[in-house]
Amino acid sequence: MILILLAGALFAFAAWGGIAVARYVCAGIETPDDGPAPGHVPERVLIIASAILGAFAASRGVPLPGLLVVGAACGLLSAIWAADVTRGIIPDVFTLAPLGAILIAAALSGHWEVVIAAVVPALPFAFLAWKSKGMGLGWGDVKLAALGGALLGMQQALLFFAIGALAAVIVARVRGMHGRPIAFAPYLASAIAVPFSLFTPGMHP
Repeated sequence: MILILLAGALFAFAAWGGIAVARYVCAGIETPDDGPAPGHVPERVLIIASAILGAFAASRGVPLPGLLVVGAACGLLSAIWAADVTRGIIPDVFTLAPLGAILIAAALSGHWEVVIAAVVPALPFAFLAWKSKGMGLGWGDVKLAALGGALLGMQQALLFFAIGALAAVIVARVRGMHGRPIAFAPYLASAIAVPFSLFTPGMHP
């Protein structure tokens, strides 16, 4: 029980820290004219949701090193969520830096399947970003999809990205935003955080 409470607190702190870092990184960035309108970051929701994910991960027996990795990922994804909602962009430092670290580590250990897992889920997003000239989906979303593929594995990434895309379409229609740019990173970030915290086999003993 103590570990579960500590994990919840750790994940909550990671989410709070991610939002704070995003605020700092994006302070001098202007919102693109062709991007989504700036929105409000649901900080309490993100922090509480992260705490719940941490508690569930701990209850499933994830060891402390795994909890630290998943907690850091949740903090990073919270930063990405906040950046896209407030500025309509995903800074490369939030995607390319961790993606590069994961791919280098995978290559050094001979796990080349991680490279394939990163590339394949990103391809549909790259096509849509190219087709829409960045207005429907941005290249930041493509990099985030690649990061998600590296974290989740190809099959999980494809499944949960499809669920996230469906959720984005439904929310856009309900809000009457059809045909207008939306911040898509929150849906992708959620589609990565939930399965990475709860279902990824490598995170469990």
